[in-house]
Amino acid sequence: MADLSYAASKIRTINDWPSPGIIFKDITPLLADPVAMKSVVQAIAELGKDADLIAGIEARGFVFASAVANELNKGFVPIRKKGKLPFKTHEQSYALEYGEGVLEIHVDAIKPGQKVLLIDDVLATGGTLTAAAQLIEKCGGLVPNVVLLLEIIGLPGRKKYEGIFPNSKLTVLF
Repeated sequence: MADLSYAASKIRTINDWPSPGIIFKDITPLLADPVAMKSVVQAIAELGKDADLIAGIEARGFVFASAVANELNKGFVPIRKKGKLPFKTHEQSYALEYGEGVLEIHVDAIKPGQKVLLIDDVLATGGTLTAAAQLIEKCGGLVPNVVLLLEIIGLPGRKKYEGIFPNSKLTVLF
C-alpha cells in the first residue's frame, strides 16, 4: 500500500468534541488537501480492483467511495439513513449508544453475486458497518473487503464486524 503518512498528518485531533472526554479525529483538512485526498483514494482503489461495485455509508463514506468508484471506473452504491432513498429499499436496523438507527439500500442496487468494496470513515462500535454489510447481502452481494480510514481502539467495532463477517477483510488506513 502507498505511503499515507502525509495524508495521516492532515487528520487533526480535537479534544472534548462534541462533548467532554471525547477525542474527535477531524478528517476535513485531509479532504481539503488534494494531494492527501488523492493518496487515500489511490490506496483504497488498490484494495478494490477486484470489486464489481463500490459502496459508501452515509455521509463521509460517500466522499471516499464515490471518488474510488470514479478512480476504478466502477459504479457507486449509496447506503443511506432511513427515508433518504426514493425507490423500494431493503432496511437494516442497528444499535447506537443512545438508541437505534436504520440504514437502507435500493433493492436493485446490487446484482446477486456482485463483489462490493464497502467504505466508511470510522469504525467505532461496528453497528453501522455491520448493518451496511448485511444490506449488501440482502441484495445478494458479497463483501470481500471493507476499508475504513480510522478505527477507535478500545471499542468493540472490529470484534463485532469480524464475528459476523469472518471472511470479509477489514482494512484500516490510519
